[in-house]
Amino acid sequence: MSKIDDYISNRSKRDQQFKSAADQYDTNLDVAVAVRNLRESEHMTQREFALLIGKPQSTVARIESGSMNASTKLLTQIAQATHKKLIIQFS
Repeated sequence: MSKIDDYISNRSKRDQQFKSAADQYDTNLDVAVAVRNLRESEHMTQREFALLIGKPQSTVARIESGSMNASTKLLTQIAQATHKKLIIQFS
């Protein structure tokens, strides 16, 4: 475990608000990787992908950077536009 992982773990035990923010950030990064992998598997630029899903390129960029909390509605739109099935899991 790295120093940053130790810090996050220790602070999360003491600070529920920090833990919630860290958990949301982890989720955003998981979504970011999944959307970027999907876009790249379609051999599309962010601009092309944005046109396909009917959103601005800036939205795709925010999702892929992990700075956006993508709603299930948006993720469903992405799945439908790319003829994929959205699967959500709890682990």
